[in-house]
Amino acid sequence: MRIIVAIDIIGGKCVRLTRGDFQTKKVYNEDPVDVALQIEDNGLNYLHLVDLDGARNKKIENLTLLEKIARKTKLKIDFGGGLRTYDDLINVLNAGARQVTAGSIAVTDPEIFIEWLKKLGQEKLILGADCVDRKVATGGWMEHTDKEIVSFISDFKLRGVKYTICTDIKKDGMLKGPSTALYKEILSSVKINLIASGGISSISDIEEMQKVGCEGIIIGKAVYEGKITLNELGKLC
Repeated sequence: MRIIVAIDIIGGKCVRLTRGDFQTKKVYNEDPVDVALQIEDNGLNYLHLVDLDGARNKKIENLTLLEKIARKTKLKIDFGGGLRTYDDLINVLNAGARQVTAGSIAVTDPEIFIEWLKKLGQEKLILGADCVDRKVATGGWMEHTDKEIVSFISDFKLRGVKYTICTDIKKDGMLKGPSTALYKEILSSVKINLIASGGISSISDIEEMQKVGCEGIIIGKAVYEGKITLNELGKLC
């Protein structure tokens, strides 16, 4: 199982939100490149880099930071936030990302998403599938839809998607454990590489996600709040 550390960016700084609420922003480090170097120095290999400015403004805002992190580390980066065109995806991959995560476009224009999938291939494009009360949310989690999360993921799996990141937004940043029942339900219905995100706060949570069958987990606030150390995570890799 991939252990993926998250860096969320607002205004060029490493931040975390609670339940996706921009009003809860907390800055943990002024320099995301420094955080990325710490992640690598502790033996971790994967980084989930989120351009929250881009998600909110619906255009990529932090491409330069991606380039710096890719240049200064060997981390395998997946990047999300503000992707709206195929050129955006190419720019992100050229800047050093190994994978790109797109969620909003999959809701607003699923045919465009499938076109991207066909052009890039299954290994490059991750479906962002985030939800509140089982309903998909987009636009940096500020826009809610009536699309049910399990059927949403299932529909895209049938059309060729291999990877999905699923965040139960009510769990995000709460440090009270992941949405285990939801992930079990998804994996019992859909044979997909599921990356769990939101709520992970301990090593036992990580072990639980491994037992559920997740292909990867994303950890953010637990690291920044000292609930789990990068050193502990590195020993699991």
